[in-house]
Amino acid sequence: MAFPVLAGIAAEPIDSVAHIIQIALTPVFMLSGIGTLLNLFNTRLARVSDHIEQANALLMDENDDPDRNQTLEKHLVRLHHRTLMLDTAILAGGLGGAASCGAAFVLFMGSVRDSSVATWLVVMFGMALACTVGALGLFLGDSLIAWHGLKREGPMPRPTPKAA
Repeated sequence: MAFPVLAGIAAEPIDSVAHIIQIALTPVFMLSGIGTLLNLFNTRLARVSDHIEQANALLMDENDDPDRNQTLEKHLVRLHHRTLMLDTAILAGGLGGAASCGAAFVLFMGSVRDSSVATWLVVMFGMALACTVGALGLFLGDSLIAWHGLKREGPMPRPTPKAA
């Protein structure tokens, strides 16, 4: 018993089928890259969260040094800005990943020759690219905030040893 779908594919020129496979793989590779970026963003966000906890713990200890506490408060403001940047980068990366999946789905829904499918494909893949560029821009913003803060404020103060 012959499969009608396979008979239709056999009638297509090999270059056309190879082109469709290449196009279908593009969103998959993009999705893989976005997944790697999301892993990087989440790891960085976890480190920033650890710094926030450390700064809050240092503010709560019994050290009444106003200069130290002011420095810690500046660090907390900078760390808050970084969490906003990274949260937004993760959101943009997630939207880019969803758009990549949508582009792959559109490819499997119909032929690229169909103008309505082609329009959706361009919209979904364009959205994936725009969101990924936005996520990378936000990540760059986080890096600049981190570098600028370290240059301006220096490293976070260390806990003072407790007197025995």
